[in-house]
Amino acid sequence: MVHAAIDRFFREDRARVLAWLIQIFGDFALAEDGLQDALAAALDRWGEEGIPDNPGGWVAAVARRKALDRIRRQSTRTRKAAEFVAMARIERQSAQEPTMPESIPDERLRLVFTCCHPAISPQARVALTLRTLCGLTTDEIARAFLVPRPTLQQRLVRAQRKIRDAGIPYAVPPPEALPERRDAVLAVIYLVFNEGYSATMGEDLVRDELTDEAIRLARLLLELMPDEPEVRGLLALMLLTDARRAARIDTDGVLVTLEQQDRSLWDRTRIDAGRAHLEQALRTGRPGPYQLQAAISAVHADTARPEDTDWEQIVGIYNVLVRMVPSPVVLLNRAAAIAMARGPAAGLALLEDLAEPLKNYLPYHAARADLLRRTEHFEQAVTCYQSAVRMAGNDAEREYLKARLVEVRARIGQ
Repeated sequence: MVHAAIDRFFREDRARVLAWLIQIFGDFALAEDGLQDALAAALDRWGEEGIPDNPGGWVAAVARRKALDRIRRQSTRTRKAAEFVAMARIERQSAQEPTMPESIPDERLRLVFTCCHPAISPQARVALTLRTLCGLTTDEIARAFLVPRPTLQQRLVRAQRKIRDAGIPYAVPPPEALPERRDAVLAVIYLVFNEGYSATMGEDLVRDELTDEAIRLARLLLELMPDEPEVRGLLALMLLTDARRAARIDTDGVLVTLEQQDRSLWDRTRIDAGRAHLEQALRTGRPGPYQLQAAISAVHADTARPEDTDWEQIVGIYNVLVRMVPSPVVLLNRAAAIAMARGPAAGLALLEDLAEPLKNYLPYHAARADLLRRTEHFEQAVTCYQSAVRMAGNDAEREYLKARLVEVRARIGQ
């Protein structure tokens, strides 16, 4: 029961509490350490004293005290005047607050803008946000970035130190500074959504709290930047994509591909809202990558049966998208669309040039395995499915790939 309560706190309140602690202390590492100390205390005390009525408030109050204890210990050892001054300021602030806050200010949008400050490298911005806002582990983020764990850890440490040492303000920037942060913030919000929609690790394919959080942040950003079509385009993309959430897993917890989904389960309210945002964004005459991706999702949303999907229209949109964003992942998605429009052999030929840049990217191996299966190159398909299974960190995804592997093995008598 205690573990369940802590798991629930981690899903629902961790990001909010951590953002609040960072706002108080101005130090990412200290805030994370204080939160970890508080969760350890919860494991010990909740079993004996019972779970408090307000678990999030309890953890927040204890985390604040634990972080203060760390400052006191460090200040006692070093005797630095600046640390004493900082500690005194934080203690005065803490003394004015209730011991166990009933509600915690929502600082998450400020946290995103802080992580996306121009002084921080683009790679570190995204990694830091995924670490703090989403609670992903260093290993999970390293997998998502296709980089070694030590490299990712160094990025995180450097970014945290940069924010602390440079005194980067923990705030939403003024209106004139918003445009220069737009692309970085949009990229981070979309990565939060993607991690929720297809979780990198764990038992569940979907982490509802992350998809909901990303959509909430996009709505807040749209209030700040109502005339930015790409902000509206991203919100449209996430709503149109998330509308399929209920159809992505069957009753046994097995992944269901887009072609096989029961489209009556799609959320029409979200589809209508996403389409409305997309149309409003496109009317500005300033198309961007998120609007184009939303347009692709809208084609699927408007198709009652998978066999009626206008794949040539989707290929046409991808052709425009590739000119804007010629990344290997976009090229992979375009190849998959071409395979659906013109046959698996056409798509398979386009994957050859992507083998090296996407060698550690699970969707590449899964897509290639599927096209090899459909062109009856079963032995090669087995090898690709094996690679995909090894890379899968999510249980639902892994089980789906294992089932496809069994199928192709049976075709060659293995």
